[in-house]
Amino acid sequence: MVSDKYIGQIRELESVIGKHGAYVIMTHAKPDGDAMGSALGLSRFLASLHKTSRIVIPDRYPDSIAFMVREQEKNLIVTEKESPEEARETVMSAETVFCLDFNSFDRTEKLAPALKETKADKILIDHHLHPDRDSFSLVFSETEISSTSELLYYILMGTSTVGGDAGRLPSGVGEALMTGMTTDTNNFANSVYPSTFAMASSLLAAGVDRNRIISELYNNYRENRLRLEGLLLDRKLTITEDGVAYMIIDKALSDKFGIMEGETEGFVNIPLGIRKVKMSILVKEDEDRYRISIRSKAGVSANRFAASYFNGGGHECASGGKLLFGKDIEHSTAAMEKYLETSAKAFMTTDK
Repeated sequence: MVSDKYIGQIRELESVIGKHGAYVIMTHAKPDGDAMGSALGLSRFLASLHKTSRIVIPDRYPDSIAFMVREQEKNLIVTEKESPEEARETVMSAETVFCLDFNSFDRTEKLAPALKETKADKILIDHHLHPDRDSFSLVFSETEISSTSELLYYILMGTSTVGGDAGRLPSGVGEALMTGMTTDTNNFANSVYPSTFAMASSLLAAGVDRNRIISELYNNYRENRLRLEGLLLDRKLTITEDGVAYMIIDKALSDKFGIMEGETEGFVNIPLGIRKVKMSILVKEDEDRYRISIRSKAGVSANRFAASYFNGGGHECASGGKLLFGKDIEHSTAAMEKYLETSAKAFMTTDK
């Protein structure tokens, strides 16, 4: 059991929680379902112990997962992009900072300097490879697990308060963690372990409404998203002779369809349904960079490809990265296409 593996650290965590009344919870830039699910789940758990918390995030969470946030929780969330001074001061004045779903400070982008400077104890709860352990006072790092939400679930299950009974999780914690796990596995399509199904089963038995979660996540899209998806698959999907599929969403295309942050989630997985495709890449133009999402089938390392060519990493079959304009690549779709073709060719013929 995951809880048994970390029982010593869980007792240490309970001691830390008992010392203070207020905490800061942080997660990575462009927070996704797992980031927000784990952050909200922990915040609700702390609230059940009469502790207060602030959730500090680099960017606003996307509207596609806004249903996760309760009305009374909105004032607990500080976004660096919207309130930079408040975000920095919240981090700097903290006594304990929980760092969720990122393995190093630079994943928080402009908040990284505050994280480095603050005298607060920093507790890492994360499922990514190569955590920067020396930067944290307490580390929960597990790569053989679906998500940070799942790891947090087992940590909370190991606490004296919950005692291994999912039915004793405080209100809303199970829903948040189930949602986070569901998004990071693409609804049980990747990065799934026996522990993942055990978590889902226990939460269902405890009364978590999975039907509502699925409806909110996958049956609530805007029409524009589906129309963009259709155009990408019809006109923008390229498959190389080595079985690498890629699609590029430039700013003009994104603007044409009015695409909001988070709305392209899941697009990268679709080409893997094609028999000859071994790896799928989605490129999205951002303010100063191309953001890269990579998914692969067993036997091809998305993680190694991301690390070698896109300043990134992640999991064996699900990774991401970035290329900065003017530093890593010319800011043009043609340059990006050429880079994808050459890097995919080199990787698939030498080190897939």
